[in-house]
Amino acid sequence: MTPVPPDPSFPTPAGTAEGPVTLDRREGPYGEVVLRRRGGADGSGGAPVHEIIANGCFLMDTSDGRSERLLIDAALAGLPSERERPAVLLGGLGVGFSLVRAVEERWGRIAVVEREAAVIDWHRTGPLSTLTGRALADPRTAIVHADLVAHLRDDAAPGSYDALCLDIDNGPDWTVTDGNGGLYSPAGLAACRAALTAGGVLAVWSAQPSPAFDQALRNAGFQRVRTEEVPVARGVPDVVHLAHKGA
Repeated sequence: MTPVPPDPSFPTPAGTAEGPVTLDRREGPYGEVVLRRRGGADGSGGAPVHEIIANGCFLMDTSDGRSERLLIDAALAGLPSERERPAVLLGGLGVGFSLVRAVEERWGRIAVVEREAAVIDWHRTGPLSTLTGRALADPRTAIVHADLVAHLRDDAAPGSYDALCLDIDNGPDWTVTDGNGGLYSPAGLAACRAALTAGGVLAVWSAQPSPAFDQALRNAGFQRVRTEEVPVARGVPDVVHLAHKGA
């Protein structure tokens, strides 16, 4: 991957060996978002790890990307084989693992819906540009600055996407803001289903399994509902909830 040089005006404070360094902190319409860096820049050895915190809640970091890549791979594998250039919506830009993976695959159109202007800036001109610069420059990629729930409800035309790959919370049972709960409600799932083509796939990342959400997907009319796990050394595995819209 060819990195995009960061904007020299972007704040880059010196790191310390004692703990994470705050690179940017912003107040937005949904609360505070923070970008932090651990290691690397202070000569302590190892690649730096960047992490995103929202309203005091750890969301994700760049230390691993297996579950985010699974989000993309499982959605693509679930589509009918004759769809050679499917369209995908990524809900949440995050640290960019899902976008980078999508660009590596055969998607024909990649829309990324991200509501935090700060996160978009961190990728376009800030420290995360070294990770996603090439993916953002790919002609298939379009960044949509919008709230995902509102976008699906108001802006996504019926049958717009072959797959929805959503990663905006720590899971259906652990949302970053109260408003995000609408995505997992009957109305939110109905909007997801309407935005999909016949036979399309909904993939939702979660930090833990949620049998209740699997049932909610079935209640919303989705078929072939299942979860795929990403094993971890300790604790509960990350999972991807998968569901299909009927043909």
